[in-house]
Amino acid sequence: MSIVIVGAGPNLGAAVARRFGREGMSVGLVARDAGKLEELANVLNEEGITADFAAADIRDAEALTAAIRGLAERLGPVEVLEYSPLPAKEFMKPIRETTVDDLRGPLEFSVLGAVAAALAVAEPMVEAGSGSILFTTGGAAVKPYPERAGVGVSFAGEVAYARMLNEELADKGVHVGHTAIAGRIAPGEDHEPDDVAEVLWKHHTDKGDFQVLIGFD
Repeated sequence: MSIVIVGAGPNLGAAVARRFGREGMSVGLVARDAGKLEELANVLNEEGITADFAAADIRDAEALTAAIRGLAERLGPVEVLEYSPLPAKEFMKPIRETTVDDLRGPLEFSVLGAVAAALAVAEPMVEAGSGSILFTTGGAAVKPYPERAGVGVSFAGEVAYARMLNEELADKGVHVGHTAIAGRIAPGEDHEPDDVAEVLWKHHTDKGDFQVLIGFD
């Protein structure tokens, strides 16, 4: 069995890879920068975690789908999909400055990418009768900020999709969950990556509530 991490990077992605890898899962890494993915995969393999990678632009649905399915073929059936790409800074303009064109990027990134990733794994999970699809976003998904309009809109769409998918798949053995995190995820910052990875592990194993909130008052 494997976990595929979409938006894998050196902080949360690496922590999730190690947490799930310790449980015996192979790890598939997806992001745009092949060099950084290869570096992380090499480190994980040296640590005894079977890891592979596939570079893809998350805004290219066909490439993202192919990357996930290719990793599943090489690493084994996907038991967990974790979707947590880091939005670009240009997605965070103030609401009164945000145009139609400004919203296309965030929607492709957080909504269309999420749909493509989920559809790449959902049917095999249903056939197996098990699996988890975990969406991880910033706090704007729950509490949108007018100064960061793009992610406020796009995260809301991502969560709406995830919630509907959970309602559809819950009785088929597949858990869909959302984790919203207010604050920065990095060593020494608001949230330690290992702590968030542990929350995601429990999200997968406990298969409890749809939504978990971290860092909210």
